[in-house]
Amino acid sequence: MDRIELTVLGISASTASNNAFALILKENSGDRRLPIIIGAFEAQAIALEIEGIVTPRPMTHDLIKRIIVDLNDEIDEIYINDLQEGTFFSKLILKNSGIEIDARPSDAIAMAVRFNCPIFIDSYILDENAVEATDDFDDESNDTVKNTADETLVGQSKLQQLQGKLDKAIKEENYELAAKLRDDIKRMLESS
Repeated sequence: MDRIELTVLGISASTASNNAFALILKENSGDRRLPIIIGAFEAQAIALEIEGIVTPRPMTHDLIKRIIVDLNDEIDEIYINDLQEGTFFSKLILKNSGIEIDARPSDAIAMAVRFNCPIFIDSYILDENAVEATDDFDDESNDTVKNTADETLVGQSKLQQLQGKLDKAIKEENYELAAKLRDDIKRMLESS
């Protein structure tokens, strides 16, 4: 089966859903684009890494990278190998062990940007699902990546501030304030 290499072009707000984004992959040797709908968490994970923003604590994909590296391995490539009923399938292929791990493309690509490894797709999948490039689309995607990363950092620092206030309220035995802060944190987490 012929494979085509892709790179991450950007992330754009999805018109399909309020809490979804379109991850845009670009064909390296051509002008086609492959949009994949992903969730907000995965969009943030990809955007933060692309923008080089380091979070105060490791995110899930950073933790997974650390585990793989500590086990003396690395991701050799990402392979988008199937499409069933509108759902893309992919694999993480580890370099030293040769292990292939089934993963959602959004998670696989979040790992690809952390390991700086190539992303491949079966040519027939790209042939059937690609769209032609437009300059407006490329500019919008790049702006959305930066905005997604910035919003994550602002949201996280506000959450950290509330958590700090909650810890202080509990320590000072101000349980009424602690309950209010707990509820504020819960609402913030549910809305993200």
